[in-house]
Amino acid sequence: MSLPLTLAGELDLLLPITALLPLTAVLLVSQTNPYQTLVLRGILGSVATLLYALLGAPDVAITEALVGTLLSTTLYAVALRSSMALRLSFVEQDPPSPHCQQLLRTWLEPAGLRLRLVPPAELALSANSSCHGRLEPGQRLVVLNPLVLKRLQALDGYRSWRESGGALELAETP
Repeated sequence: MSLPLTLAGELDLLLPITALLPLTAVLLVSQTNPYQTLVLRGILGSVATLLYALLGAPDVAITEALVGTLLSTTLYAVALRSSMALRLSFVEQDPPSPHCQQLLRTWLEPAGLRLRLVPPAELALSANSSCHGRLEPGQRLVVLNPLVLKRLQALDGYRSWRESGGALELAETP
């Protein structure tokens, strides 16, 4: 059975590993891409697990590995997958062209968003199926939320969308 490391004897090994914790934490909170945040969260938990194991706390290390790294990263990945989609309905008689879809995907990609086109039949079948807006003929995108409108306008792809004849508008409230 190996003895736990001591601070006096193994300081040259513990200092670099300990320095990774605040460095990874700063990188974590400064990220704008949620998928990069997901990876950094896993790295942060792994570094903490290694540090706890080196300091002779295997119970805390196992708990950190299972809960702090594995479970929280998995739950965060599931939440990201389900929430990072811009859901748009469209007119069934005039579905968006492949070129229009590609422009939208290129526009949304830097924000970490996926495009999810919801056919009218799916909207009619599901009572809880909501959309962020609708894609109308002629590349006219109508969004329901002013915050979504501002966020989309701030992305670089908005200019390409406008140059290709697309429009972005806020839906009128009744």
